[in-house]
Order: sequence, then structure tokens, then C-alpha cells
Amino acid sequence: MCGIAGWIDYEAEFTAESAALEAVARTMACRGPDGEGTWAGRHAALAHRRLIVVDPAGGGQPMTLERGGNTYVITYNGELYNTEDLRRELLARGHSFRGHSDTEVLLASFVEWGPACLERLNGIFAFGIWSAADERLFLARDRLGVKPLFFVQRGRGLLFASELKAILAHGLVAPEVDAEGLAEVFAIGPGRTPGHGVFRGVEELRPGYWLAFDRRGTRTGRYWALESRPHPDDPETTATRVRGLLQDAVERQLVSDVPVCALLSGGVDSSAITAFAAGAYRRAGTGALNTYSVDYVDNDRHFRPSDFQPDADGPWARRVADWFGTRHHQVQLDNSDLVDALDAAVRARDLPGMADVDASLYLFSRAIKRDATVALSGECADEVFGGYPWFRRPEAVAADTFPWALGLGERWRLLSPELVRHIMPEAYLAERYREALAEVPALPGEDPADARLRQIAYLTLTRWMPVLLDRKDRMSMAVGLEVRVPYCDHRLVEYVWNVPWPVKRWSGQEKGLLRKALAAVLPSAVLERRKSPYPKTYNPAYLAAVRERLLDILADPGSPLRPLVDVDRVRAMCRPDAPVSTTPWFGQLMAGPQLLAYLVQTDVWLREYRVRLV
Repeated sequence: MCGIAGWIDYEAEFTAESAALEAVARTMACRGPDGEGTWAGRHAALAHRRLIVVDPAGGGQPMTLERGGNTYVITYNGELYNTEDLRRELLARGHSFRGHSDTEVLLASFVEWGPACLERLNGIFAFGIWSAADERLFLARDRLGVKPLFFVQRGRGLLFASELKAILAHGLVAPEVDAEGLAEVFAIGPGRTPGHGVFRGVEELRPGYWLAFDRRGTRTGRYWALESRPHPDDPETTATRVRGLLQDAVERQLVSDVPVCALLSGGVDSSAITAFAAGAYRRAGTGALNTYSVDYVDNDRHFRPSDFQPDADGPWARRVADWFGTRHHQVQLDNSDLVDALDAAVRARDLPGMADVDASLYLFSRAIKRDATVALSGECADEVFGGYPWFRRPEAVAADTFPWALGLGERWRLLSPELVRHIMPEAYLAERYREALAEVPALPGEDPADARLRQIAYLTLTRWMPVLLDRKDRMSMAVGLEVRVPYCDHRLVEYVWNVPWPVKRWSGQEKGLLRKALAAVLPSAVLERRKSPYPKTYNPAYLAAVRERLLDILADPGSPLRPLVDVDRVRAMCRPDAPVSTTPWFGQLMAGPQLLAYLVQTDVWLREYRVRLV
């Protein structure tokens, strides 16, 4: 993966030495530690930071292609998993290639088919292509939003980049946040409304969309969306089809010229990826697959099972690793490092995030990066197959709001009365929920109970899953690790979307269809294991350290957080004898300690990004 940026201005002329463009690219050095490049034309300048994964010699960017008297220039972040299929077709159409990178194939695909090339791509991507003869910029983002892309338009200019920090580094926009941006942070965060960049004037190109910018202005279009239709296959055929799609996705995503590994928790999702990847390694004779799991110092003493996290991962990961003969590594994180890494997680995400859930992934990725550059993750299986508790809990299914956010009122009570009046969090959340429901592609004649689950599935795929994809991208790319997500293969998502709920819940189990599909792949004990999310620390030392840090923030008269919270209430939560909520207020893992850590991260964000409230 990489970092991309570009600045188009019809009232300016550029050179490759543009100081503003270099500043933008410099902020993304972690995304591309292996190389950098710039390109400048009359009204356009593009920048690229490279993480070398495929074709070290021939994949440098920005990359140019001359065709039909026109010069096309691309800056691209992503990975195509059907590169060779496209290359064969393009060769038959008269194209030639200097190397074997997917960048070159993507650029040739755009030259050959224009925007219609997007429908042919299987992969994760965000890219910009400048057509010099037309003086037109074309931006696009992958179907499910695995790779990020932000932009801002000012008059006759447009700036785009992979991350918010890069946008801010240009100087075109100030780090200003208005009432709507504050509502994103305090009413929805760590979630974010699709398309919203939080900072005033900054937008996100939504998943499955393209944008074209030229002298006439900006146009956007949607090239992919979920479509609801009757499912044609019986359960046995469905399970076979799911297994085939998942195996093909995993095997395609092993393409790399650098070391690849897999993240393994011992749950169904990651174990399936490990099984298919290890099998491909054996057939290719390339040695044992490396797998990695994460835990926390002393978690074996402090872990307490709950309905949200029924058991610990460690023994299961080892069991699966032994079964498939992988070379397994367990990374143990110290709680003091976890507290310290809250700051690094904010810098990686550019916003307050999932507190220690983010910080731990940052530290985990940093440990993996010592040995590997690419990792496969089981992220997003629960979104695709309906594995979360809110798909089966009556109160969540019936709730007139996002079902993972039933406890947000607990956070709102900590806000200052002035901020509550300013952003009206309850009304803001309700409006965003209504907007999301209006997008759901209904299936005429569907049973009302199934129609409601279709709504929840759509909300989960389009509002919840981006939180985890943002987390995965930013925390891993902050240390130069590329993480791929086979369950986000759009073919698998499209197919499972229309599978009836009785089949998805085969045998009455969460993700029953996936378990049925993997019956001949995984050990029976793993198949029967209940869902357990990404692990978090249960060590009381972590809570004590977060409380102490938050009290220090509240004691600072210059803290930018103080005016935004009810200081007395927050202090009361920080007392050593204060009760600690174990019920999540966001998702499955964000409970009492994470609420305090979120406030710590918000203070870090306000300070370090010099946020101005308007």
C-alpha cells in the first residue's frame, strides 16, 4: 500500500518541486517508507509515497503512459487481485508492459476502458489519474472503502490525499471544526458518516464512487451498490459457492514479492483464511505460513468471560496453528505501552478513535512489521455473514438507531451542557440513522422480520464496517504494514447479501452458513467456537493509568477538552472507587475504560492538530 496526493489548480502552474506538495507527501512517509515520487504538469501536481509489495523495479509512481497523443499520469494506493486476468486482456488489445506491477495494468485499463474499467477491478484501491490533453482528473475508490481517499475543493482547485493529515499539511484548509464536525466526534465517533471529513470543507470520496474534475467543475458517480434480489441457490449449493469464493479471494490475495503472513485469533474467520493460505503455501512448496496473534501481559489472570467476549484467543490460535502447520508468533502487549500508544493511534487515524482497541492494533502491527510487509486479516466476516450480537439480540434489532450505539447516551452525559445544546447529539444521530435507512435496497415482498435484518445488515456494512476498515488501514499503514481483507471481496459480499436469513443462520448458529461452508476445512471444535472479537486488556492497571492521565488533563487549565465536558462528572468517573461499566457504549469492546480513553484521545487530537472550533 501507499500514500497518494494531488493538487489540481487551473489558475496556477506547477513544478515537481512544489513545496506544498512535498509537505503533503511527507506526512504520509509511514504509508510509503520505500520510495517517493512527484510529477508536475501545467495545472496538476501528483505525489506518491511507496510501500514496495509488487515489482520493486518497475512499480514506481507517479507512473505515466503515452497513448493516442495524450499523457496519462497515475498515483495509486492499493492492490489488484486480478492483475494477470486484466493483463492478458490488455495484451490482446495491443497494450505492452514494461514490468509486472498492478499499477501499470490499472493505468492501461483506464486508458483502454475509461471509467468503465472500475467494473472490471477486483481489489482494494484509491487512485487519481490526470489526463493531460483533457486537463481532467479522475478519482476512484474501491467498492467497500478499504483504502481511504479525502478531498477538498476551493474555487478552481481540488486537493486530494490518502489521509486527513496530508490534506491539512497543504495549507489550503485550516484545521477548523464546526458544529457538524463536533457532532461527528461526540455524537457518532469513533464512527463517521460516509463522505464526511470532520474538518470543515473536507470530504471523503465514498466507497464505490468516482469523481471527475475539470474546468467545468466536479462530477461524481456511483459505479457499485448492493442490489437486493431473490437468492437462487439451495443451502448446499450456497455453502459450496461461499467456500469457493472465499478460497479464491484468499489465494488471489497472496500475490506479493515480499513476505506475507496471516493474523490468527483461532476464531472461524481467521482460521479459514489461515487454512486456505497454508494450503496454498504447501502446494507451492514455499514453506510454512507465518501467523500472528495478540494478547496482553497478565490477561490470563484478569480476563473475565462475557456475552461479548466469551473466551480468550491464545489457546485457540495455537491449536489452529498446530493443525495447519504454521509458524506461529504470539505478540504480548504491555499495558503501559498501550496507554502511551493512545497518542500514536490518534496521529495514525487523524481523529479520536477506538481508544486502546486502536492502540493495540498499532503496536501489534509494529511487531509484525519486523518480519513481514503484508498480512491477511479476517476482518469483516461478521459484517458479511451477520455474526454480531446485534443481529440476534431483540433489543438491538428493535432499536430505532444504529444497533451498535445503544449506549451512546452514557457518553453524552459527560459533555458540557453548552456543547450538548450546540451539537444536539441525539437529534444528529437520529438524522444520520434516517439517512442510512433511506439507502437500503429493499426486496419487494420480503418478510418484515427479514426486511429488518436486511436493514441492519446494510447499516453494518456501510456504517459500522468503515470504522474497522479505517482502523485497520491507519494503524497498520502507520508502521508500513499492508493488511488485506479477503472477506471484503465484492463477489463474496454481493453473493451473501441476498442469502435468506434462515440459511445465514444455518442450524441456528451465528454465521451458520460460513461454518457450514467450512465444514471440510476447519477442525470441528473451531467450527463450534462462539464469536469472540478482537481482544482487549482486562488488567485493572490499564484503567488506573487512563484515569490518572485523564485527571491530569482536567487539571490543566489550558486543556482544550475542558470546555467540552462536564468536568465534575468526568472527575467522578476517574475516582478509584467509581464503578466501571462493562456494557459497551459503542460496538462490542468500547466500555468504561475505553470511554475515558476516548476523552484522552480527544484532548490529544484537539491539541496536536490545533483544532479551531467555529
